[in-house]
Amino acid sequence: MDTVQRKPRLGVFKFASCDGCQLSLLDCEDELLAVAGAVDIAYFLEATRRPLEGEFDLVLVEGSISSPEQLEQIKDVRRRSRFLVTIGACATAGGIQALRNWGHVQEYLQIVYARPEYIQTLATSTSIAEHVPVDFELRGCPINKHQLVEVIAAFLAGRRPKVPNHAVCVECKRAGVVCVMVAQGVPCLGPVTHAGCGALCPSYNRGCYGCYGPSKGPNVPSLAHQYQGMGVTPETLERTLHTFNAWAPGFREIGTKSAEQA
Repeated sequence: MDTVQRKPRLGVFKFASCDGCQLSLLDCEDELLAVAGAVDIAYFLEATRRPLEGEFDLVLVEGSISSPEQLEQIKDVRRRSRFLVTIGACATAGGIQALRNWGHVQEYLQIVYARPEYIQTLATSTSIAEHVPVDFELRGCPINKHQLVEVIAAFLAGRRPKVPNHAVCVECKRAGVVCVMVAQGVPCLGPVTHAGCGALCPSYNRGCYGCYGPSKGPNVPSLAHQYQGMGVTPETLERTLHTFNAWAPGFREIGTKSAEQA
């Protein structure tokens, strides 16, 4: 008697974020149909109304941990998951909201909210990996939808995702894009930024903004020296690094040193 093989169960969860990386999955269009045919989308509030039930073979997590409730929720998600993949700058590096990590959250609450005593929040916004084991991190703000499909396919096939970890400079060279730093003197984070965007900004004669976070082993001090030679102040470099991936190791140290010296 033939038996029907169970499809792998996919769960998509959101924490502190803007939903952009989840929308990247919905934006896959034709690829999404293939994904939907290969898995059982068991939980994905952005696209379905199915209740949270049971365990999952693969879980995609968007967003950072910024409240006590989220801290408990991510632990529950991890217990339910065979493989857990974080997607986007918020989940992998705390997101732009991680700028609070250098500030004073209680002061912010007093300024913004009429009744701050009702607000339950943590003093920090941190990556998922700082709280539970993570099987793979997919970077970007937002993520590259083609890389997302590759990650899902890889885990379904039982292999490691083929996602590059080199710098944006390699993408520039492969695309034949002239270096904006060398040719035009434009400050660019490409030498220290993780590839994945296809060198989008340098292709339009703009410096890289670091959307994909630090590349493997980023030499930020060397880049700081280059920036200094271009007339860029250390304070400007710090602001440039502290955007979408402010709390990512490799970028965060610049701000930490400044805070210690203040």
